[in-house]
Amino acid sequence: MTPMAFTEASTSRFTQIKVGDATYRIHYNDIGSGPETVVMLHGSGPGATGWANFSRNIAPIVEAGYRVLLVDCPGWGKSDTVICEGSRSELNASVVKGVLEALGIDRVHLLGNSMGGHSAVAFALANPERVGKLVLMGGGTGGPSLYAPMPTEGIKLLQGLYRDPTIERLQAMMNVFVHDANALTPEQMEQRLENMLARPDHLENFIRSLAINPRQFPDVGARLHEISAQTLIVWGRDDRFVPMDVGLRLLAGIAHAQLHVFARCGHWAQWEHAETFNEMVLAFLRS
Repeated sequence: MTPMAFTEASTSRFTQIKVGDATYRIHYNDIGSGPETVVMLHGSGPGATGWANFSRNIAPIVEAGYRVLLVDCPGWGKSDTVICEGSRSELNASVVKGVLEALGIDRVHLLGNSMGGHSAVAFALANPERVGKLVLMGGGTGGPSLYAPMPTEGIKLLQGLYRDPTIERLQAMMNVFVHDANALTPEQMEQRLENMLARPDHLENFIRSLAINPRQFPDVGARLHEISAQTLIVWGRDDRFVPMDVGLRLLAGIAHAQLHVFARCGHWAQWEHAETFNEMVLAFLRS
């Protein structure tokens, strides 16, 4: 595939997924046709989608010969909305499994950012035979930081944005989300705001879910030893959403794990240091 010979619209797909008694219409992007598949899972910020979260990572991985699936989790993007009363990590993992079964894909590599890291770990715990390698950025298990006040500064701003989705609140959150907010363009900010306001049901149901169950992403630290997959953990030294000591917990708990920490990096390592990140991930997948 030639560089960027695809668009969000041309790769957009939908499928119906049944989880327990519920059925969800799930949106995903399907790019490339390689023998191995990389599933990219986005974070929980308002307006997040698979395409938006990984816009700087899709092309290099597709051009390296991988098929890439970007799954919009229930409550984000074009997927159905949901009020989650239990573990959102496990719900997302079940949805990913359903998408893979619908597409006839047995085994995948998982690349998850923030909530996507939690979802990737939940998938690996529930379906170890279906996991090739794991890449976790800024997430993977819950529980308190030993060093940062909880909830963190970033999480407070995120929840405030869900309750009052304005451009001012979005700018305040993004100033904390990345190390250098000057790299964000006005067009990106407007697009993110547009994504948020297009689905007020997602915003409302996220807040309703938190009211029912404040612990949407449970601490699975005691089960990390069950993960046998080779795992690359990537963190920003300046992450103000999920502190770096959470990455150290993942490193300590997962037997075959390695950790890379970017200086001058916030919660969006795959975007803030895209070129190095892409090279590192491809080297890891090929090793």
